[in-house]
Amino acid sequence: MADQYTVKSYAKGVDIAPRKVSVVASLVRNRSVADALVILDHVPRRAGLPIKKAVASAQANAVNNHGLDAKSLQITTLSVTVGKRLKRFKPHMRGMALPFQKISSNILVEVTGTEKPKKPAAKPAAAKKPKVEEETK
Repeated sequence: MADQYTVKSYAKGVDIAPRKVSVVASLVRNRSVADALVILDHVPRRAGLPIKKAVASAQANAVNNHGLDAKSLQITTLSVTVGKRLKRFKPHMRGMALPFQKISSNILVEVTGTEKPKKPAAKPAAAKKPKVEEETK
């Protein structure tokens, strides 16, 4: 049986609140990567695009860097955590300013899959010697 390998992908500083991103993340958690990308294509929420990019990045890392089979990829972990907060002020009545925070999210995607079966090495073609035609005299 082929071994399972895990590959990670991060999307840091996504400018959407983690509560909103985690709603979309729960739709595709523990699914195959192919199914998740189709679902995320059709999600009307704004958080669908950053999650789709993170999942696609994990898929590309697995296939190109680690040689895993694209058809066997499953999302094992999809976590959304709080990122950096930007502290801002909003003008209010009587010259006051009310503080508020712009919250960002960090998205972690872990994908598991099996290694591609290695192709058998092709036998080197026998070195063909160019036929030298005898000169007819």
